[in-house]
Amino acid sequence: MEITISSLATGLDTVWVLLCAALVFLMEAGFAALEAGFIRSKNALNIIMKVIMDCTVGMLGYFAFGFAIMYGIDQAGIIGSSGFFLKGDMSHLGLHIPVTAYWLFQGAFAIAMATIVSGAVAERMKFAPYIVFSLAATVLIYPIAGHWVWSSGGWLNKIGMLDFAGSAVVHSLGGWASLAAVLVLGPRTGKFAKDGSVNVLPGHNLPLAALGAFILWFGWFGFNPGSTLSGLDMNIAKIAVNTNLAAAAGGTVAALYTMMKYGKADPSMAINGALGGLVAITASCAYVEPISAVIIGGICGILIVLAVAFFDTIKADDPVGAIAVHGVCGTFGTIAVGLFAEQGGLFYGGGFVLLGVQFLGVVCVSLWGFAATFTLFKILKATVGIRVSVEDEIEGLDIVEHGFTAYNDLECNPLKTLSHTPTLGVIAVTESPTVK
Repeated sequence: MEITISSLATGLDTVWVLLCAALVFLMEAGFAALEAGFIRSKNALNIIMKVIMDCTVGMLGYFAFGFAIMYGIDQAGIIGSSGFFLKGDMSHLGLHIPVTAYWLFQGAFAIAMATIVSGAVAERMKFAPYIVFSLAATVLIYPIAGHWVWSSGGWLNKIGMLDFAGSAVVHSLGGWASLAAVLVLGPRTGKFAKDGSVNVLPGHNLPLAALGAFILWFGWFGFNPGSTLSGLDMNIAKIAVNTNLAAAAGGTVAALYTMMKYGKADPSMAINGALGGLVAITASCAYVEPISAVIIGGICGILIVLAVAFFDTIKADDPVGAIAVHGVCGTFGTIAVGLFAEQGGLFYGGGFVLLGVQFLGVVCVSLWGFAATFTLFKILKATVGIRVSVEDEIEGLDIVEHGFTAYNDLECNPLKTLSHTPTLGVIAVTESPTVK
Protein backbone atom coordinates (compact mmCIF):
# COMPACT_ATOMS: atom_id res chain seq x y z
CA MET A 1 0.00 0.00 0.00
CA GLU A 2 1.39 3.35 -1.04
CA ILE A 3 1.40 5.92 1.72
CA THR A 4 0.27 9.38 0.61
CA ILE A 5 -0.12 12.62 2.51
CA SER A 6 -3.88 12.13 2.39
CA SER A 7 -3.79 8.57 3.71
CA LEU A 8 -1.33 9.58 6.42
CA ALA A 9 -3.63 12.39 7.53
CA THR A 10 -6.59 10.01 7.59
CA GLY A 11 -4.62 7.51 9.62
CA LEU A 12 -3.54 10.11 12.15
CA ASP A 13 -7.07 11.43 12.50
CA THR A 14 -8.41 7.90 12.95
CA VAL A 15 -5.92 7.17 15.71
CA TRP A 16 -6.80 10.50 17.33
CA VAL A 17 -10.52 9.75 17.35
CA LEU A 18 -10.00 6.22 18.66
CA LEU A 19 -7.75 7.51 21.44
CA CYS A 20 -10.30 10.16 22.40
CA ALA A 21 -13.09 7.56 22.29
CA ALA A 22 -11.09 5.52 24.81
CA LEU A 23 -10.74 8.58 27.04
CA VAL A 24 -14.46 9.27 26.88
CA PHE A 25 -15.20 5.62 27.66
CA LEU A 26 -12.85 5.84 30.65
CA MET A 27 -15.17 8.53 32.00
CA GLU A 28 -17.58 5.72 32.88
CA ALA A 29 -15.05 4.64 35.50
CA GLY A 30 -15.12 8.22 36.74
CA PHE A 31 -18.90 8.24 36.91
CA ALA A 32 -18.89 4.92 38.75
CA ALA A 33 -16.37 6.05 41.38
CA LEU A 34 -17.97 9.48 41.79
CA GLU A 35 -21.49 8.15 42.25
CA ALA A 36 -20.43 5.27 44.50
CA GLY A 37 -18.53 7.68 46.74
CA PHE A 38 -21.45 10.09 47.01
CA ILE A 39 -23.92 7.45 48.21
CA ARG A 40 -24.07 5.08 51.17
CA SER A 41 -21.94 1.95 51.21
CA LYS A 42 -24.94 -0.39 51.16
CA ASN A 43 -25.78 0.82 47.64
CA ALA A 44 -22.31 1.21 46.15
CA LEU A 45 -22.30 -2.04 44.19
CA ASN A 46 -25.76 -1.34 42.79
CA ILE A 47 -24.68 1.98 41.28
CA ILE A 48 -21.61 0.31 39.77
CA MET A 49 -23.90 -2.27 38.18
CA LYS A 50 -26.09 0.44 36.71
CA VAL A 51 -23.07 2.11 35.12
CA ILE A 52 -21.96 -1.28 33.78
CA MET A 53 -25.40 -1.72 32.18
CA ASP A 54 -24.99 1.63 30.45
CA CYS A 55 -21.72 0.36 29.02
CA THR A 56 -23.16 -2.98 27.94
CA VAL A 57 -26.86 -2.75 27.14
CA GLY A 58 -26.57 0.93 26.23
CA MET A 59 -23.69 0.41 23.83
CA LEU A 60 -25.52 -2.44 22.09
CA GLY A 61 -28.63 -0.30 21.76
CA TYR A 62 -26.65 2.54 20.21
CA PHE A 63 -25.01 0.08 17.81
CA ALA A 64 -28.30 -1.44 16.68
CA PHE A 65 -30.54 1.62 16.46
CA GLY A 66 -29.23 4.76 18.17
CA PHE A 67 -26.50 5.70 15.71
CA ALA A 68 -28.86 5.30 12.75
CA ILE A 69 -31.53 7.46 14.38
CA MET A 70 -28.91 10.08 15.18
CA TYR A 71 -26.89 10.16 11.96
CA GLY A 72 -28.92 8.30 9.36
CA ILE A 73 -30.46 9.98 6.34
CA ASP A 74 -32.55 12.86 7.65
CA GLN A 75 -36.31 12.78 7.85
CA ALA A 76 -37.89 16.23 8.26
CA GLY A 77 -35.03 17.49 10.43
CA ILE A 78 -36.21 15.28 13.30
CA ILE A 79 -34.78 11.78 12.96
CA GLY A 80 -32.39 9.63 10.96
CA SER A 81 -33.53 6.54 9.08
CA SER A 82 -30.50 4.60 7.82
CA GLY A 83 -27.39 2.87 9.09
CA PHE A 84 -28.99 0.40 11.51
CA PHE A 85 -26.45 -2.09 12.86
CA LEU A 86 -23.79 0.05 11.13
CA LYS A 87 -24.89 -1.28 7.76
CA GLY A 88 -25.58 0.65 4.60
CA ASP A 89 -24.12 3.72 2.99
CA MET A 90 -23.23 6.49 5.46
CA SER A 91 -21.32 8.62 2.94
CA HIS A 92 -23.74 11.49 3.52
CA LEU A 93 -21.87 12.16 6.79
CA GLY A 94 -18.86 13.33 4.81
CA LEU A 95 -16.42 11.73 7.25
CA HIS A 96 -12.71 11.53 6.51
CA ILE A 97 -12.27 8.75 9.05
CA PRO A 98 -13.91 5.30 9.09
CA VAL A 99 -17.54 5.43 10.18
CA THR A 100 -16.76 2.72 12.73
CA ALA A 101 -14.29 5.03 14.48
CA TYR A 102 -16.89 7.78 14.59
CA TRP A 103 -19.47 5.32 15.92
CA LEU A 104 -17.18 4.29 18.77
CA PHE A 105 -16.59 7.93 19.74
CA GLN A 106 -20.29 8.72 19.64
CA GLY A 107 -21.20 5.51 21.44
CA ALA A 108 -19.10 6.62 24.39
CA PHE A 109 -21.04 9.91 24.41
CA ALA A 110 -24.37 8.06 24.32
CA ILE A 111 -23.65 5.95 27.39
CA ALA A 112 -22.34 9.03 29.22
CA MET A 113 -25.73 10.69 28.78
CA ALA A 114 -27.50 7.65 30.24
CA THR A 115 -25.09 7.40 33.16
CA ILE A 116 -25.89 10.95 34.24
CA VAL A 117 -29.32 9.70 35.29
CA SER A 118 -27.97 6.70 37.20
CA GLY A 119 -26.57 8.90 39.96
CA ALA A 120 -29.75 10.90 40.38
CA VAL A 121 -31.90 7.79 40.91
CA ALA A 122 -29.39 6.07 43.18
CA GLU A 123 -30.33 4.21 46.37
CA ARG A 124 -33.98 3.48 45.61
CA MET A 125 -34.56 2.51 41.96
CA LYS A 126 -35.02 -1.10 40.90
CA PHE A 127 -32.29 -2.53 38.73
CA ALA A 128 -34.37 -4.05 35.90
CA PRO A 129 -36.37 -0.88 35.07
CA TYR A 130 -33.10 1.06 34.99
CA ILE A 131 -31.88 -1.25 32.23
CA VAL A 132 -35.00 -0.33 30.25
CA PHE A 133 -34.21 3.35 30.70
CA SER A 134 -30.58 2.86 29.70
CA LEU A 135 -31.68 1.18 26.50
CA ALA A 136 -34.27 3.88 25.75
CA ALA A 137 -31.73 6.64 26.41
CA THR A 138 -29.19 5.27 23.94
CA VAL A 139 -31.68 4.07 21.33
CA LEU A 140 -34.03 7.06 21.23
CA ILE A 141 -33.68 9.90 23.75
CA TYR A 142 -30.06 10.86 23.10
CA PRO A 143 -30.04 10.04 19.36
CA ILE A 144 -33.05 12.25 18.58
CA ALA A 145 -31.58 15.24 20.42
CA GLY A 146 -28.24 14.56 18.76
CA HIS A 147 -29.87 14.46 15.34
CA TRP A 148 -31.47 17.86 15.91
CA VAL A 149 -28.18 19.53 16.78
CA TRP A 150 -25.32 17.56 15.18
CA SER A 151 -26.77 15.98 12.06
CA SER A 152 -26.43 18.21 9.00
CA GLY A 153 -30.18 17.82 8.41
CA GLY A 154 -31.23 18.46 12.01
CA TRP A 155 -33.54 21.44 12.49
CA LEU A 156 -31.48 23.05 15.23
CA ASN A 157 -28.32 22.56 13.21
CA LYS A 158 -29.94 24.31 10.27
CA ILE A 159 -30.82 27.42 12.29
CA GLY A 160 -27.24 27.70 13.52
CA MET A 161 -27.15 26.23 17.02
CA LEU A 162 -23.60 25.72 18.30
CA ASP A 163 -22.89 22.93 20.75
CA PHE A 164 -19.35 21.83 20.05
CA ALA A 165 -19.13 18.76 22.30
CA GLY A 166 -22.48 18.48 24.02
CA SER A 167 -23.37 20.86 26.84
CA ALA A 168 -26.91 20.59 25.51
CA VAL A 169 -26.98 17.28 23.63
CA VAL A 170 -25.33 15.27 26.41
CA HIS A 171 -25.43 17.25 29.64
CA SER A 172 -28.60 19.37 29.58
CA LEU A 173 -30.43 16.40 28.12
CA GLY A 174 -29.15 14.07 30.85
CA GLY A 175 -29.59 16.62 33.62
CA TRP A 176 -33.22 17.43 32.95
CA ALA A 177 -33.96 13.76 32.24
CA SER A 178 -32.59 13.20 35.75
CA LEU A 179 -35.04 15.72 37.18
CA ALA A 180 -37.95 13.94 35.47
CA ALA A 181 -36.80 10.57 36.81
CA VAL A 182 -36.35 11.90 40.34
CA LEU A 183 -39.79 13.55 40.41
CA VAL A 184 -41.52 10.32 39.38
CA LEU A 185 -39.37 8.15 41.62
CA GLY A 186 -39.65 10.28 44.75
CA PRO A 187 -37.02 11.02 47.42
CA ARG A 188 -35.09 8.46 49.43
CA THR A 189 -36.67 7.30 52.67
CA GLY A 190 -35.62 9.66 55.43
CA LYS A 191 -34.28 12.40 53.16
CA PHE A 192 -36.98 14.89 54.12
CA ALA A 193 -38.59 15.27 57.53
CA LYS A 194 -42.34 15.78 57.98
CA ASP A 195 -41.80 19.51 58.43
CA GLY A 196 -40.02 19.66 55.07
CA SER A 197 -36.52 20.06 56.48
CA VAL A 198 -33.67 18.25 54.77
CA ASN A 199 -31.87 15.38 56.43
CA VAL A 200 -28.32 14.88 55.23
CA LEU A 201 -27.61 11.34 54.01
CA PRO A 202 -23.84 11.61 53.59
CA GLY A 203 -21.90 9.66 51.02
CA HIS A 204 -19.69 6.94 52.44
CA ASN A 205 -16.44 7.75 50.64
CA LEU A 206 -15.68 11.29 49.47
CA PRO A 207 -12.07 10.40 48.54
CA LEU A 208 -13.51 7.85 46.09
CA ALA A 209 -15.86 10.53 44.74
CA ALA A 210 -12.89 12.88 44.29
CA LEU A 211 -10.99 10.18 42.42
CA GLY A 212 -13.99 9.76 40.16
CA ALA A 213 -14.01 13.49 39.50
CA PHE A 214 -10.34 13.44 38.55
CA ILE A 215 -10.96 10.55 36.14
CA LEU A 216 -13.85 12.49 34.60
CA TRP A 217 -11.67 15.60 34.32
CA PHE A 218 -8.98 13.54 32.59
CA GLY A 219 -11.52 11.98 30.24
CA TRP A 220 -12.80 15.40 29.26
CA PHE A 221 -9.54 15.91 27.36
CA GLY A 222 -10.94 13.33 24.98
CA PHE A 223 -14.54 14.51 25.22
CA ASN A 224 -13.89 18.08 24.05
CA PRO A 225 -10.71 18.08 21.88
CA GLY A 226 -11.79 14.77 20.34
CA SER A 227 -14.87 16.43 18.91
CA THR A 228 -12.65 18.07 16.29
CA LEU A 229 -12.37 14.55 14.80
CA SER A 230 -8.85 15.53 13.75
CA GLY A 231 -5.52 15.40 15.53
CA LEU A 232 -4.21 17.77 12.88
CA ASP A 233 -6.57 20.56 13.93
CA MET A 234 -4.40 23.00 15.86
CA ASN A 235 -7.48 24.23 17.70
CA ILE A 236 -7.27 21.15 19.94
CA ALA A 237 -4.72 22.94 22.14
CA LYS A 238 -7.04 25.88 22.78
CA ILE A 239 -9.97 23.52 23.38
CA ALA A 240 -7.96 21.56 25.95
CA VAL A 241 -6.81 24.74 27.71
CA ASN A 242 -10.35 26.14 27.86
CA THR A 243 -11.60 22.82 29.22
CA ASN A 244 -8.99 22.80 31.96
CA LEU A 245 -9.45 26.44 32.94
CA ALA A 246 -13.22 26.16 33.26
CA ALA A 247 -12.87 23.18 35.58
CA ALA A 248 -10.25 24.95 37.67
CA ALA A 249 -12.40 28.06 37.97
CA GLY A 250 -15.53 26.09 38.87
CA GLY A 251 -13.81 24.15 41.62
CA THR A 252 -12.07 27.23 43.00
CA VAL A 253 -15.18 29.38 43.16
CA ALA A 254 -17.33 26.60 44.67
CA ALA A 255 -14.78 26.01 47.42
CA LEU A 256 -14.37 29.72 48.21
CA TYR A 257 -18.10 30.41 48.02
CA THR A 258 -18.97 27.64 50.48
CA MET A 259 -16.14 28.79 52.71
CA MET A 260 -17.60 32.28 52.84
CA LYS A 261 -21.23 31.14 53.09
CA TYR A 262 -20.87 28.28 55.58
CA GLY A 263 -17.50 28.92 57.20
CA LYS A 264 -16.02 25.72 55.73
CA ALA A 265 -15.04 24.69 52.23
CA ASP A 266 -17.44 21.92 51.18
CA PRO A 267 -15.56 19.07 49.41
CA SER A 268 -18.64 17.83 47.56
CA MET A 269 -19.35 21.31 46.24
CA ALA A 270 -15.72 21.78 45.16
CA ILE A 271 -15.88 18.46 43.30
CA ASN A 272 -19.17 19.31 41.61
CA GLY A 273 -18.03 22.87 40.96
CA ALA A 274 -15.14 21.58 38.88
CA LEU A 275 -17.47 19.18 37.06
CA GLY A 276 -19.98 21.98 36.49
CA GLY A 277 -17.24 24.05 34.86
CA LEU A 278 -16.38 21.13 32.59
CA VAL A 279 -20.02 20.63 31.65
CA ALA A 280 -20.55 24.31 30.86
CA ILE A 281 -17.45 24.80 28.71
CA THR A 282 -18.26 21.74 26.61
CA ALA A 283 -20.50 23.73 24.25
CA SER A 284 -18.17 26.68 23.79
CA CYS A 285 -14.65 25.29 24.21
CA ALA A 286 -13.84 25.78 20.52
CA TYR A 287 -15.47 29.19 20.22
CA VAL A 288 -14.29 31.26 23.20
CA GLU A 289 -11.00 32.65 24.43
CA PRO A 290 -9.40 31.35 27.65
CA ILE A 291 -10.50 34.27 29.86
CA SER A 292 -14.09 33.55 28.89
CA ALA A 293 -13.60 29.92 29.88
CA VAL A 294 -12.52 31.09 33.33
CA ILE A 295 -15.61 33.27 33.66
CA ILE A 296 -17.96 30.52 32.47
CA GLY A 297 -16.45 27.98 34.85
CA GLY A 298 -16.40 30.43 37.76
CA ILE A 299 -20.10 31.23 37.37
CA CYS A 300 -20.83 27.51 37.54
CA GLY A 301 -19.02 27.32 40.86
CA ILE A 302 -21.76 29.52 42.31
CA LEU A 303 -24.60 27.98 40.29
CA ILE A 304 -23.80 24.55 41.71
CA VAL A 305 -24.19 25.65 45.32
CA LEU A 306 -27.42 27.54 44.63
CA ALA A 307 -28.91 24.80 42.46
CA VAL A 308 -28.27 21.98 44.93
CA ALA A 309 -30.05 23.97 47.64
CA PHE A 310 -32.92 24.82 45.30
CA PHE A 311 -33.62 21.22 44.28
CA ASP A 312 -33.70 20.26 47.94
CA THR A 313 -36.43 22.85 48.50
CA ILE A 314 -38.63 21.25 45.83
CA LYS A 315 -37.85 17.77 47.24
CA ALA A 316 -36.06 16.60 44.12
CA ASP A 317 -33.70 14.18 45.85
CA ASP A 318 -30.52 13.84 43.80
CA PRO A 319 -27.80 12.05 45.80
CA VAL A 320 -24.92 13.06 43.50
CA GLY A 321 -26.00 16.50 42.28
CA ALA A 322 -26.52 15.39 38.68
CA ILE A 323 -29.36 17.82 38.02
CA ALA A 324 -27.32 20.79 39.22
CA VAL A 325 -24.09 19.76 37.49
CA HIS A 326 -25.48 18.61 34.17
CA GLY A 327 -28.90 20.23 33.90
CA VAL A 328 -28.18 23.70 35.29
CA CYS A 329 -24.56 24.05 34.18
CA GLY A 330 -25.23 22.40 30.82
CA THR A 331 -28.04 24.86 30.15
CA PHE A 332 -25.95 27.82 31.22
CA GLY A 333 -22.99 26.64 29.17
CA THR A 334 -25.10 26.31 26.03
CA ILE A 335 -26.51 29.81 26.46
CA ALA A 336 -23.01 31.13 27.26
CA VAL A 337 -21.99 30.41 23.66
CA GLY A 338 -24.34 33.21 22.63
CA LEU A 339 -22.63 35.54 25.09
CA PHE A 340 -18.93 34.70 24.82
CA ALA A 341 -18.36 33.27 21.32
CA GLU A 342 -15.68 35.27 19.54
CA GLN A 343 -17.75 35.02 16.37
CA GLY A 344 -21.38 36.01 16.99
CA GLY A 345 -21.38 36.30 20.77
CA LEU A 346 -23.28 39.20 22.33
CA PHE A 347 -20.25 40.39 24.34
CA TYR A 348 -18.16 40.39 21.17
CA GLY A 349 -20.48 42.55 19.10
CA GLY A 350 -22.52 39.76 17.58
CA GLY A 351 -25.92 40.92 18.75
CA PHE A 352 -28.74 38.73 20.03
CA VAL A 353 -29.20 36.32 17.11
CA LEU A 354 -26.86 33.56 18.27
CA LEU A 355 -27.97 34.05 21.88
CA GLY A 356 -31.59 33.53 20.84
CA VAL A 357 -30.74 30.41 18.85
CA GLN A 358 -28.79 28.94 21.75
CA PHE A 359 -31.61 29.65 24.18
CA LEU A 360 -34.21 28.09 21.90
CA GLY A 361 -32.03 25.08 21.24
CA VAL A 362 -31.22 24.23 24.83
CA VAL A 363 -34.83 24.70 25.92
CA CYS A 364 -36.06 22.31 23.22
CA VAL A 365 -33.40 19.69 23.93
CA SER A 366 -34.04 19.93 27.68
CA LEU A 367 -37.81 19.69 27.29
CA TRP A 368 -37.39 16.64 25.07
CA GLY A 369 -35.17 14.92 27.65
CA PHE A 370 -37.54 15.77 30.50
CA ALA A 371 -40.73 14.79 28.67
CA ALA A 372 -39.40 11.54 27.22
CA THR A 373 -37.95 10.39 30.54
CA PHE A 374 -41.01 11.46 32.54
CA THR A 375 -43.28 9.51 30.20
CA LEU A 376 -41.07 6.43 30.27
CA PHE A 377 -40.80 6.43 34.07
CA LYS A 378 -44.55 6.88 34.44
CA ILE A 379 -45.14 3.86 32.20
CA LEU A 380 -42.59 1.78 34.07
CA LYS A 381 -44.06 2.85 37.41
CA ALA A 382 -47.55 1.81 36.32
CA THR A 383 -46.42 -1.56 34.96
CA VAL A 384 -43.34 -3.20 36.47
CA GLY A 385 -42.72 -0.63 39.20
CA ILE A 386 -39.56 1.46 39.53
CA ARG A 387 -38.92 1.64 43.24
CA VAL A 388 -37.81 -0.95 45.79
CA SER A 389 -39.79 -1.37 48.99
CA VAL A 390 -38.95 0.66 52.08
CA GLU A 391 -37.63 -2.49 53.73
CA ASP A 392 -35.35 -3.24 50.80
CA GLU A 393 -34.21 0.37 50.66
CA ILE A 394 -33.26 0.26 54.33
CA GLU A 395 -31.39 -3.02 53.89
CA GLY A 396 -29.56 -1.70 50.86
CA LEU A 397 -29.76 -2.43 47.14
CA ASP A 398 -26.45 -4.29 47.02
CA ILE A 399 -27.86 -7.27 48.90
CA VAL A 400 -31.45 -6.94 47.67
CA GLU A 401 -30.69 -6.60 43.96
CA HIS A 402 -27.39 -8.46 43.62
CA GLY A 403 -26.83 -10.68 46.64
CA PHE A 404 -23.45 -9.16 47.36
CA THR A 405 -22.03 -6.28 49.37
CA ALA A 406 -19.51 -3.82 48.04
CA TYR A 407 -17.36 -4.10 51.15
CA ASN A 408 -16.56 -6.83 53.63
CA ASP A 409 -17.32 -5.02 56.87
CA LEU A 410 -16.72 -8.04 59.07
CA GLU A 411 -14.20 -7.40 61.81
CA CYS A 412 -11.80 -10.11 62.91
CA ASN A 413 -13.87 -12.17 65.31
CA PRO A 414 -12.79 -15.57 66.75
CA LEU A 415 -16.44 -16.55 67.06
CA LYS A 416 -16.99 -16.34 63.33
CA THR A 417 -15.41 -17.94 60.30
CA LEU A 418 -16.14 -17.55 56.62
CA SER A 419 -17.51 -20.33 54.49
CA HIS A 420 -18.56 -20.31 50.86
CA THR A 421 -22.09 -21.18 49.81
CA PRO A 422 -21.62 -22.90 46.43
CA THR A 423 -25.21 -22.47 45.28
CA LEU A 424 -25.15 -18.69 45.76
CA GLY A 425 -21.50 -17.91 45.18
CA VAL A 426 -21.51 -15.55 48.15
CA ILE A 427 -19.75 -15.56 51.47
CA ALA A 428 -21.90 -16.70 54.37
CA VAL A 429 -21.12 -16.14 58.03
CA THR A 430 -21.37 -19.14 60.32
CA GLU A 431 -20.47 -19.75 63.93
CA SER A 432 -17.36 -21.79 64.51
CA PRO A 433 -18.11 -25.08 66.27
CA THR A 434 -14.68 -25.10 67.89
CA VAL A 435 -15.09 -21.92 69.89
CA LYS A 436 -17.64 -21.66 72.67
